Amino acid sequence: MRLRYPYPLLLGCLAPGVQSRGDVLSQEYDYSFQLYQEDNGRIRVEAHYLRGQLDITDATTFNFQLLHDAISGSSPTGVLPGGVQPFTSNLEDVREGILGALSHRFGDHKIDLEFSKSEENDYLSRGIAFSHEMEFNQKNTTLALGASYLDDVVKVPGLGDRRKESLDIFTGVTQILSKNTVASANLTLGFMNGYLNDPYKVVQRDELFSIGPGLSFPVVNIYRENRPDSRFRLVLLQEIKHYFESAQGTLDATLRLSHDDFGIFSQTAHLEWRQEIGDTLLLIPFCRYYHQSAADFFVNTLNDLPITTPSSDPTGSGLNYSADYRLSSFDAHSFGLRLRYQASESFTLSAAYERYLMDGTGGDSAPSGAYPDVNIFTIGARLKF
Repeated sequence: MRLRYPYPLLLGCLAPGVQSRGDVLSQEYDYSFQLYQEDNGRIRVEAHYLRGQLDITDATTFNFQLLHDAISGSSPTGVLPGGVQPFTSNLEDVREGILGALSHRFGDHKIDLEFSKSEENDYLSRGIAFSHEMEFNQKNTTLALGASYLDDVVKVPGLGDRRKESLDIFTGVTQILSKNTVASANLTLGFMNGYLNDPYKVVQRDELFSIGPGLSFPVVNIYRENRPDSRFRLVLLQEIKHYFESAQGTLDATLRLSHDDFGIFSQTAHLEWRQEIGDTLLLIPFCRYYHQSAADFFVNTLNDLPITTPSSDPTGSGLNYSADYRLSSFDAHSFGLRLRYQASESFTLSAAYERYLMDGTGGDSAPSGAYPDVNIFTIGARLKF
């Protein structure tokens, strides 16, 4: 990824005529580094982000983001631990992405148009998104609606390229309830179709290998998972923020409910407190709870399913099955702290730490060793001029 010559910097240097009234073009740049590290030598992700915002005119803004991820470590395959087949497999990959968005405000309306592309060794994603916001009720109420589309190509080892499409449609409303309180609600409908399998996840089955008449011995064979080739989901997000003047702090509470036709129903509750300390420091402790039920087709083995010989190239038809722990029933808890230091009017430093814990729940859970515990560290700097 070419981070040295981002387009907005060039635009600011080469095209000063786009400014309104000859003013100096306002620019803002944000760099952050994030380290995601699962315990016990599991997945490690080192991510670099460069974001920017450029005011082209008083009413039009250009935003961009460049992303570079380096992924390494081991991940559960779907096989049960303690057997002859590997419980985890090693992986290594690099992801690079770019996003650009134009935002334009006219009267009480604002429209956003966004394009994105990201690429890994085995995955290519291209996207477009559009949103429209309308203010009314003396700017106390904002109504938003929009849509996004992703066209993805999955490079499946041994099988070639497979295509996946995603379409999300959303609407939402934000209401100022008082000078210190804001509430919002958003509803998203999501549609996916195509190759929805994870090409690196398998399901095991105990079988007998025959070497002759009356002679056989037990073996454990593995097969590619077979998820449905379409998915519909419904997501409801509700949020309320209140500023406590006496404490100089803001409480932000969010509740997210999601359901899809895989059979997964999830609930997320998030709380954070934004504490101002003087004029330069902001501390944000937070905690989050997440629970989901298992997909209807989640299994740990194929032993009890009425399948003769599973397909070597599953397409989503027929009986569905997956041993991916992310489709099982589990709870997740996270807590952490973010801080932001305003060093000057134009320069800000930030840092964050989050601890993430995941555990299976109920009879539709994966082996306990499949669920990761994670440390997430983030540092960043913002420059505005």
